[in-house]
Amino acid sequence: MTIFQRKPISILLSEAKEKGEHTLKKTLGPYKLIALGLGAIIGAGLFSITGIAAGNYAGPAITVSFVIAATGCCFTGLCYAEFASMLPVAGSAYTYSYATLGEFIAWVIGWDLVLEYSVASSMVSISWSRYIVKLLESFQIYLPPELTLCPWEGGIANLPAAFIILLMSLLLIRGTEGSSWVNSIIVILKLSVVLIFIFLGWKFIDSDNYVPFIPENTGTWGEYGFSGIIRAAAIVFFAFIGFDAVSTAAQETKNPKRDMPIGILASLAICVVLYVLFAYVMTGVAHYTAFQGRDGIAPVAIAIDRMGMLLPDGSLQPTYPWLNKAIILAILAGYSSVILVMLMGQSRIFYSISRDGLIPKLFSEVHKKYRTPYKSNLLFLLLISIFALFIPANVAGELTSIGTLLAFIIVSIGILVMRKKMPDAPRTFKTPWVPVVPLLGILTCLFMMVFLPFDTWIRLILWMLTGHDIYMFYGSKHSKLGVKKEGKLLAQIGLGITSLLLVLTMIHQTRIGWNSGNAFSVFLLIFSVCHILLYIIQLQKNKK
Repeated sequence: MTIFQRKPISILLSEAKEKGEHTLKKTLGPYKLIALGLGAIIGAGLFSITGIAAGNYAGPAITVSFVIAATGCCFTGLCYAEFASMLPVAGSAYTYSYATLGEFIAWVIGWDLVLEYSVASSMVSISWSRYIVKLLESFQIYLPPELTLCPWEGGIANLPAAFIILLMSLLLIRGTEGSSWVNSIIVILKLSVVLIFIFLGWKFIDSDNYVPFIPENTGTWGEYGFSGIIRAAAIVFFAFIGFDAVSTAAQETKNPKRDMPIGILASLAICVVLYVLFAYVMTGVAHYTAFQGRDGIAPVAIAIDRMGMLLPDGSLQPTYPWLNKAIILAILAGYSSVILVMLMGQSRIFYSISRDGLIPKLFSEVHKKYRTPYKSNLLFLLLISIFALFIPANVAGELTSIGTLLAFIIVSIGILVMRKKMPDAPRTFKTPWVPVVPLLGILTCLFMMVFLPFDTWIRLILWMLTGHDIYMFYGSKHSKLGVKKEGKLLAQIGLGITSLLLVLTMIHQTRIGWNSGNAFSVFLLIFSVCHILLYIIQLQKNKK
């Protein structure tokens, strides 16, 4: 067997039917799945990254950015729904790729999903930290900035961000059923907040804030103008990964073939409408420049502060002084549910990869009492807390977006392959207008990826190269499919990835100049050279 050997659908379906204390507990129905999707989607985009995207890239045209991002999501969401109805197994895009494109591509997408969910969780926790700081300040309680900001923002570590990761991880270990009930309650609260914000904020919209609707480009690619709208769309795209998180819970769903498409498509449709309305009100109440700077990660607080009457002395008297505190409390609860769902999706991906033998078995061990993959939860409790402590929010958001877009492209390709290779496989939902819908999904996502910052691509390739090392030296040798050891081919692929990383690093550093900000580039150059030597040695070993 080769590294592109596909996992038979019969095996996947048999895994979905397994029962017992060593399997995931089936507790989710259609309404809980919709709530799960809303729990992941509502919050991350509306309450955090929207401000950064509007303030730095799109201006009031952030509403257009959301429409563009939603269009790509609709195409890929239809593809996800078909896969979820066919393969009700934990693992999401990883599992779908394993059945259609083979083990190596499945590993690539699985490793990409690890990045997607990990960085998304840390990004939302950073925004949670910013909101909790603002809430405490309203009660005249001031936390030391050194303990609420990462080193890149002038602090030492972001302790509140790590705290919420710890809290949600421990709750998740206790069990999916209890976690989903907590999430459902928080989702109702979040929907109420969004609707109240839209309703009350509408009458405070100042049409002057929409002029110019598309700010003139600054001369830098991606800063306003058309390129800024597309870049903003790519950045806010990560906020739609809620329906992706729904698909990771397939193995814990009572009737996945019927309920998974409902959960995915319904949660996506609801959120698209809310996103556009919310962004429109937000940029109408406050000028887009108000969302620049570190407070842009908490845009709702900024917008609510501007809902009031202008006094003769030029100051603003808030009409709803109670609203900011109440909404921030709801947002904090809402962010908690986003983090909860992201962490759940992350651990379920690792659970599936571990069951296939590509990473150590301990990550698929299920707690005897709670029947959750608790060791995966503990691992990511540690890793994501480190991310949250030391990584800036904008870097986390961009990395999440590029990882999400790559995952969506591979899922769309998977539908094209599935229809050709397995046209008669049983499915309760079919993506309409194939191949048009998958192709549009691929093109839309790829188009947005191109507009992401150059250094985001470099970080993605660095992550994928690290994952390639793990697969080459562990996964390919422990695969349960009995994949043939293709050391020569894997070394050649590794050389290709390393060469790409080396070239992009040189181009990026040349563009910004070698006299500033070159520490990371120097690390990448050393890392690349070491990998080139490593893969050359592997090629020599496998010369025969």
